[in-house]
Amino acid sequence: MITIKTVEEIRIMGEGGKLLAKVVEELEKMVKPGITTLDLDRAAEALILSFGCKPAFKNYQGFPYTLCASVNEIIVHGYPTNYVLKEGDIMGLDLGLIYKGYYLDTAVTVGVGKISFEAKRLLMVTRKALKRGIKKAKVGNTIGDIGNTVQRYVEGQNYGIVRDLCGHGIGKELHEDPRIPNFGKRGGGEKIQEGMVICIEPMVTMGDYNLKKASDGYGFATKDNSLSAHFEHTIAITRKGPKVLT
Repeated sequence: MITIKTVEEIRIMGEGGKLLAKVVEELEKMVKPGITTLDLDRAAEALILSFGCKPAFKNYQGFPYTLCASVNEIIVHGYPTNYVLKEGDIMGLDLGLIYKGYYLDTAVTVGVGKISFEAKRLLMVTRKALKRGIKKAKVGNTIGDIGNTVQRYVEGQNYGIVRDLCGHGIGKELHEDPRIPNFGKRGGGEKIQEGMVICIEPMVTMGDYNLKKASDGYGFATKDNSLSAHFEHTIAITRKGPKVLT
């Protein structure tokens, strides 16, 4: 069931989203050759707690960390480890927090030091796909309109768009209805209503879009081991249009 948030609930979630954005901003500065993904996880938890919030992912469905740390071919849900980031890697920072009983969720993929032209282009396309998807998140459109826009843009750039994973509603639970696929048909799916709060999160691959379980047994990797990128924002649907909360 899709839950509709009040103006006050969206205001509270906006406050939490600003805090989460600050956490991500600090983590991005730390992503450099020589740091481990476990170091970044510890920093993420410390930052979230310093704002008086709780990590959203820690112990969620058995995940023991604050940060989903996904490097190169790992698309999402990677375990933080003692892996030392090296020049040329790309890394997904996917994390959330709980603020006054509400969940916020966001993700960015960043380059480690100097990265290849191909990797830069992958990040640019994925970021643009998110922006295009957000523009479609308005009253009167459908969930299918979001996915169709993301899919057409990504595939038009000769990349793969992941189908096995998707975005979601969010609020007092981390994952709520509706599902927000990154592919679909115009006019398909649920109607977008004022008061909905959703997470749009394109997951883009440089090769084939099919996935496999990562070696840690929890994350997902590209089946062909091609590079992948992931960007995500929590979005409120308002009368004036989509409002990015994170």
